[in-house]
Amino acid sequence: MPSDNNASWPLKLLSEVVDLNPRLDKSAYRDNLKVSFVPMAAVEAGSGRMEVSQTKHFSTVKKGYTPFKEGDVLFAKITPCMENGKMAVVPKLTNDIGFGSTEFHVLRPHEGIDPRFVYYFVSSQDFRREAAHRMTGAVGQKRVPQSFLKEALIPVLLFDDQKRIVAEIEKQFSRLDESVANLKRVKANLKLYKAAAFKAAVEGCLVQTEAELSRQAGQSYEAATQLLKSNEQKSLPKPTKRRAGRLWGAGHVPQLTPDELSKLPEGWTWAKVRQLGSDPENAVQVGPMSMRSEDFRETGVPVLNVGCVQWGRFDETKRNFLPEKIAEDFSRYRIQPGDVLFTRSGTVGRCAVAKSHQKNWLMTFHLLRVRPNPNCCLPEYLRAVFEGSAHIRRQTREASIGTTRAGFNTNLLAYLDVPLPPMAEQQRIVAEVERRLSVIEELEATVEANLTRADRLRQSILNRAFSGRLVLQRSCLERSFAKG
Repeated sequence: MPSDNNASWPLKLLSEVVDLNPRLDKSAYRDNLKVSFVPMAAVEAGSGRMEVSQTKHFSTVKKGYTPFKEGDVLFAKITPCMENGKMAVVPKLTNDIGFGSTEFHVLRPHEGIDPRFVYYFVSSQDFRREAAHRMTGAVGQKRVPQSFLKEALIPVLLFDDQKRIVAEIEKQFSRLDESVANLKRVKANLKLYKAAAFKAAVEGCLVQTEAELSRQAGQSYEAATQLLKSNEQKSLPKPTKRRAGRLWGAGHVPQLTPDELSKLPEGWTWAKVRQLGSDPENAVQVGPMSMRSEDFRETGVPVLNVGCVQWGRFDETKRNFLPEKIAEDFSRYRIQPGDVLFTRSGTVGRCAVAKSHQKNWLMTFHLLRVRPNPNCCLPEYLRAVFEGSAHIRRQTREASIGTTRAGFNTNLLAYLDVPLPPMAEQQRIVAEVERRLSVIEELEATVEANLTRADRLRQSILNRAFSGRLVLQRSCLERSFAKG
């Protein structure tokens, strides 16, 4: 905690004001008694809220779980739960007893110690930072030892002063929470606006259609069907039943419903993904299965993996690297600007368009690549389809039925249906989508900055509270009145 602690506040060991991980007399409870059950997920990070509605019979939790009672303070001891602030004061419980994860330390305040005072103290960022430095164990499984809590110092005040400090903390937090709630509503609405923009883009509702503009100008236009013909459309052999059953589980490539088929705007057409490349037989490619993770190094040729591909962007911090000599064996999988990379596992179909600085990078087996002919389909438009089209999501979902995990492959992606508008309309759609996304992303950045600021303010309030600068102690007030 801060070194500028009010000099008039006596400090005590935390173990002198709370019982750490108190034992429970299990013989006092019937096996068929219903008790509250609190897994780690039921404690919300950073807010002090916890869900205690889940119940189990005492017999099923009396061994292998951590017992606690109303008024106890739960302190998550494992990383990253502790760093994220998974702490809470236990509320009213079913039959006055609860059990939870073994990754909780339990702090039971002594008489004259307000549980909320203890909670705010141990949940402060300063205390958590100090606890993180004292963690023990292997990476990914580090825990705060009980010895740290025993040795930690906490300021001890009169009970009335504790309550006054807690009341002021909660008054200021209440105002802050209202602002944070408003920011989160804005954030959620921005997400909806983004989704609505993509949906409108692929349904012909975002900009005027080429057909409408041409009629107004009394001119003709090139319909999307002409784009496919000029792209040297080839016959599309259907997958065999044996192959379809093996690849898609459902036994066929999901087809558009009659309702979906009838909804295309004038001048648009349905196209298979494979028709959008200059070479339909190789329009979709999968990364090399023979690329080995043990060959990755700290530097070399960048390799994009499934974790790199987010919706519409790349998280390049997660990329791998291959030595140039090994990378030479994978020249066929070099990325070019305008390639659209898709995830084939995890969140299936998530995609982003490769940029100029990613030229000649590589991709792993968990990614699929589509290289559309820009004279037929703009890469940015294809990305918009996958983010905004309901039928694309339905097709990918249905195609994965029967598999043990979500999956994607070249044949499935190649035969998905894309609503294709005329080229001039694609250009206007992409420009309008990018304009709206630019505004939305700017607003999102402002919201995130304010949320970060709110978190700093919250920690500042706690810092002031436990350094004697938030409210005056009763003894200080009495001295002030006496002087008056």
